[in-house]
Amino acid sequence: MPETWRTRLLRWGFNLFPAYWGTGGRITYIAPDWHEVRVRLPLSWRTRNYVGTIFGGSLYGAVDPIYMVMLIKLLGEGYVVWDKAATIRFRRPGRTTLYARFEIAPEELDAIRSELDGTGKIDRVFQVDLTSADGTVHASVEKMLHIARRGLELSGRPSPVVPNHRMQATEGGLGGGMTRDRRAPAAPEPGR
Repeated sequence: MPETWRTRLLRWGFNLFPAYWGTGGRITYIAPDWHEVRVRLPLSWRTRNYVGTIFGGSLYGAVDPIYMVMLIKLLGEGYVVWDKAATIRFRRPGRTTLYARFEIAPEELDAIRSELDGTGKIDRVFQVDLTSADGTVHASVEKMLHIARRGLELSGRPSPVVPNHRMQATEGGLGGGMTRDRRAPAAPEPGR
């Protein structure tokens, strides 16, 4: 199914986003319903490592955010999605352009929603391979994503309502960092 002008615009923006642009990877396709995304990672001066193959950081970085963004788009406003863990297995050096295809089937999305109806939160593992044009697998990445209904913390309890806090710089303390001052601002003393 061809891209829409909306997904084409999102793809263009995503590819220009500095954190993703720096990986060397490029999103080449976003399905109009967000059930499929394709990525291309060329071997170039930007992605080449010391020994002339694709840098491992580029391999991982090019695929890192994709499943999380797909689930955010597919599930909608009522859900929170976070990356929780990842592993990468380097199978063979990347000496040519590599490709990754991310898919979340409608049935899998229904299963995720069904599980969330019962538990409110789940951890789900997704897997993607980086392959050459002939289908040879060069790296396999597993991503564990935490998915929860909005309003639940990672613990599964309702999130407390946290009032706005003003941040106050402190001297000393651990590293002289910022601390939250939860008290109301002090009233000025009379006569001052």
